Amino acid sequence: MGFLHRWQLNFTPNKTIDRTMQDRSHFNNLNKGKNWSKGGQGFGWGMILVLPLLGSPVLAQTPPDPNAPIPNPLELTQPDPLLPEGIINRPLSSPEKDVLRTALEQLQAEAAAKLQTGDIPGALDILNRELRLRRFLGSAEEVAALSRVGAVAWRESQITELRFITERLQQIEQQVSAQPDPNPNLLLKIAEAYTTVRAKAQAGSLYDKLLAQAQQQQNLNRQEQILTEMGQLHLAWFDYANAATAYEQLVTVAQAKSDRVAQAKYLEQLARIYQENRQPDQAIATNQKLVDLYQQQRNFEPIPALKLAIGDQYAVLGRTDLAVPSYQEAFAAARSVQQYAYASDALQRLATLYQADNRIDEALATYRLLLDVEQQSYNTVGLMDTYDQIGQMLKARGDNSQALAAFRQGLQLAQQLKYKVDYFTAQIQAVSQ
Repeated sequence: MGFLHRWQLNFTPNKTIDRTMQDRSHFNNLNKGKNWSKGGQGFGWGMILVLPLLGSPVLAQTPPDPNAPIPNPLELTQPDPLLPEGIINRPLSSPEKDVLRTALEQLQAEAAAKLQTGDIPGALDILNRELRLRRFLGSAEEVAALSRVGAVAWRESQITELRFITERLQQIEQQVSAQPDPNPNLLLKIAEAYTTVRAKAQAGSLYDKLLAQAQQQQNLNRQEQILTEMGQLHLAWFDYANAATAYEQLVTVAQAKSDRVAQAKYLEQLARIYQENRQPDQAIATNQKLVDLYQQQRNFEPIPALKLAIGDQYAVLGRTDLAVPSYQEAFAAARSVQQYAYASDALQRLATLYQADNRIDEALATYRLLLDVEQQSYNTVGLMDTYDQIGQMLKARGDNSQALAAFRQGLQLAQQLKYKVDYFTAQIQAVSQ
């Protein structure tokens, strides 16, 4: 029933109504053939002519309610001129989809131009229009677009836009999950989109569901893919506990696949997580697994750094008794593969531990061994600093003649480098008095 017909049921017909009907008929005749519509849809000019005659307060402006919720721009339903007429009742054909994609690319370009000029609201208006239209191209394309626009919203700190995008992603997730045979690849893309818009809870929940499904199907490749995404998600939020759980499972999956390369990669990441989370016991155990794995592969080059890390972690725990042999093993492993930088680091840390325990003779022996390493690596600065350390220890013990010899060696190197000459000269004078 039309607006005027309904209006006639509520009021007694009179000349005013007849005149109104005549005016509308006359207006339509005048404008026959003219396009007064926007996007192919008429504005209903007859209605506009009737309302003033009714004396109704409909046109009175009401002040906006500041507490009213912000309308979701992704849920607007007005017709869009980029869509063909009647699209509500049928899907787009392939040629129509191609035309729409081309138009949406143009919208993206317009939005990018506004972003470059700093017009964030204008850019989002265009991007939201694009997102509304993406629905007509299928869920996969819409999810990809939601993720892309979500990245823009995050970069520009548009929190409300992020909320709208998250809500739309949840709607799509529900629709896909309700299907008899949900598309796991699409659900994974939705979870990745959640991650992009920083919807951690929604992403984690969906990843958990997908992981359980992959485990039930014993699909190791799918498990690895999902667990990798989960681990990165938790790391991005500095959630080390859950990140560690994900990488522990990744190690198990790699073992099940007999993939030693992946196993080593996940163990390395797991060790870093434990170190960042200040869990030295777990870090030690993980690094030792890596050492064992590399030894089985006869790959000795990564071992010096791992042994150094183990020694450092024992030192953090105050276990000097275990740190010392770890540094000794690190030095031996480094020297065997001619990694002189690691060999030097191991000896310096070992000597520092000996000094802290007042084991001066062992510290001096370690520094003298370090002299040989620095000479082999042509590290003149390291050589000079080691002579300084030896001289200082001998000076502290009262052995000035030996200290003098060490400082003179250091002075010769300082003169070559033209660095710290005055320092060594002062040290020599001090022990010569």
